[in-house]
Amino acid sequence: MTGRPRKGHRVIFRPEEGVAIPDDVDPITGLRFTIIAQSGGEALIDYTRLKPRRLALAFARALRHLAAPGGPLGVRSTVKAYAVTLPQFLTYLQEAGERVAGADNLRGRHIDGFEAWLEARNLTRTNLFTVLVKVVSVLRQIATDSPDDISPDLRDRLRYVSAKPFQRSRPRDAYSPFVAHQLRDAARDDVAAVIRRLREGPPVEADLVLRRMEGAVHAIIEERGLVRSDEPAFVKLYHARARRGRSTEHLGDELNGRHHLTRDDVVPFLVQLALETGLEIECCKTLTVDCLQNASDRTVEIAFLKRRARGGEYKRLRARDGGSSTPGGLIRRLIDLTAAARRHHPSESLWVYRGAGAFTAGIRHPQTLVDAWTRRHAIVDDDGRPLRLLLSHLRKTHKALWYIKTEGHIARFAVGHTPEVAARHYADISALRPLHEATVAEALEDAVTAALTPIVLTPEQERHWRANPTGALNVPVGNDPIALLDGEQDVWLASCGGFYASPHGEIGSPCPLPFWGCLECSNAVITARKLPAILAFLDFIEDQRPALSSGDWAVKFGRAHARITTQVITLFGPAVVADARRTLVAEAAPLYLPPEARL
Repeated sequence: MTGRPRKGHRVIFRPEEGVAIPDDVDPITGLRFTIIAQSGGEALIDYTRLKPRRLALAFARALRHLAAPGGPLGVRSTVKAYAVTLPQFLTYLQEAGERVAGADNLRGRHIDGFEAWLEARNLTRTNLFTVLVKVVSVLRQIATDSPDDISPDLRDRLRYVSAKPFQRSRPRDAYSPFVAHQLRDAARDDVAAVIRRLREGPPVEADLVLRRMEGAVHAIIEERGLVRSDEPAFVKLYHARARRGRSTEHLGDELNGRHHLTRDDVVPFLVQLALETGLEIECCKTLTVDCLQNASDRTVEIAFLKRRARGGEYKRLRARDGGSSTPGGLIRRLIDLTAAARRHHPSESLWVYRGAGAFTAGIRHPQTLVDAWTRRHAIVDDDGRPLRLLLSHLRKTHKALWYIKTEGHIARFAVGHTPEVAARHYADISALRPLHEATVAEALEDAVTAALTPIVLTPEQERHWRANPTGALNVPVGNDPIALLDGEQDVWLASCGGFYASPHGEIGSPCPLPFWGCLECSNAVITARKLPAILAFLDFIEDQRPALSSGDWAVKFGRAHARITTQVITLFGPAVVADARRTLVAEAAPLYLPPEARL
């Protein structure tokens, strides 16, 4: 180093002061070793039984390099997936009778043959690709580490994974709103029960002797964290309860559970957190006690780690903050409830609880606990069968519920994703197909209805139309809007903007519909002046109910009745309708003749 470091001056190191890095920082000389994953955890690799040994050594060395710091395999589960996949390639070589001793004997046809071998084992194209890509990735690493051992033919083949087209996997489906509501209600009830249990503490025992013994056990728990079944105080309490005929089943779980979360308590917290936030389940499992940051205006940011987002693993999500039903409030409750366990089992993980006789930090594979939880609450699927809950589907379920709430508005729905990704991965799923089909059907019905809807003008709109006749809509060319309003082209229920240009008949011919067909015609213009006639026709329709069967009445007058009651009268308001009723009582509805009858 050049001289003494001074503020404002760069520090320069000489070449001889550096530490030389060997070419192979981690040589593999055996087939049984441990890989320490970059994100934590260890993976034991045992290839001692694999043959040929030289090729197994090359695979082991390449796998170790891929999992080294800065390598693409940073998660323990991914390392294990590669470790399980590579022996399949060696099994194929043995079954195919290929005489391969090491990587230098491999050719491109061996990879193609392995792909055909996987197809013969009935693997789908998606699963086949995930297996093949691991083998190709390891062989590429071998080609980088030992370029002289790879033949030109194999090097050319390693430029691509498969010559066949890639089949995109089907995205995970979401649970229906029916199932989601069951899960949310069950999780909220259990979370509330756990909070009450830990806040209230141990119940007061009526028996003074048992109360004293339980007090001694609870004192041990507060001092040491947990009480073991071989503790003298616990043994005395156990026998004392047995002599009095009290239940002793799961006594240790009950006593320790009055102070700490148990592994059974983790499931409802995890389910509610995933449903409320929409975080990936692996992100929920890796939350830390300092994940809540930048609280503002009843919201808070949740900092989480998404390991598979290479280059952007550390992310934030702003969520609601308040009571235990909000994401922020739920995490705060978890931090409070695990504080006592954290004193005896220090950990940055949000999840510290009593496992099988000891404290546990973090969540791994709780499927057995999840199945027990769904059975306990009798949660069923859409067909009424017991539900097998997959936690990985909860994110899609949250997204589907949000999609329904936003009514499919992609700008509001695509939170944290581009609109294209949100539409492809979270909107185009089977659980939302009934909603999409119903929306298309409603849109078609609305289009048909709009094409056959008359123009209904309230008194205010009629005044505006008279003041601006050129702005009148849907009036055929050659017709005078003012003449329509003054009654010069009246038929019985409306003014007709084109009696000889009916959308239901040929141009130039009179309208072929009955008089109430005006209610289904875009040429009709209905104003307050026509309300008495419409009300008279409505009374006539109602009078026909007793005379006809319900089916005949619906066929003949159902659409007209619905149009009058839902799309005409409601637009005028009670005062205008009441005035029309008074006019109808005072004067009988006039009989209007069609325009051609006046000529």
